[in-house]
Amino acid sequence: MEIEIPGRGALSVEHVLLDYNGTIAVGGRLSEEVASLLRDLAEEVDVRILSADTYGTVDEELERHDLADVVSVERVAGDERLKKGEVVLELGPDRCAAVGNGANDELMLRYAALGICVVGPEGAYTGTLLAADVVVTRPEDAINLLLNPRALRATLRC
Repeated sequence: MEIEIPGRGALSVEHVLLDYNGTIAVGGRLSEEVASLLRDLAEEVDVRILSADTYGTVDEELERHDLADVVSVERVAGDERLKKGEVVLELGPDRCAAVGNGANDELMLRYAALGICVVGPEGAYTGTLLAADVVVTRPEDAINLLLNPRALRATLRC
């Protein structure tokens, strides 16, 4: 996914890393709309969910929405903040976009070439908000920005 941002240069996104609970899922559940958008996004880039799976529902939800074969899951435990940041560094920060809301997502958004913070029903950690390039109020909006480079360009242009 190539996105030219006037005044900032080109973004070349190959990997989209998403936090699960509080970001794309509420109470451990994905909405039909988010699932459909994830399916569309997975046609464009590598989509990975980075989660401690607080509710133990990630695999079940991916199966229920026929996403298990198109979206991968990486479990993070221990120092989740550090581990999510390390995934970005391993994949190459210049090739990653990250979407999150919690304290454990701060480094993931800070290191990624594009960080999107979702301030939803669970709120968002201030440090993660400040690490983001873009802030939205719904996961659908975050994914739609990635699917619609013109909208993202309009938001980020200098």
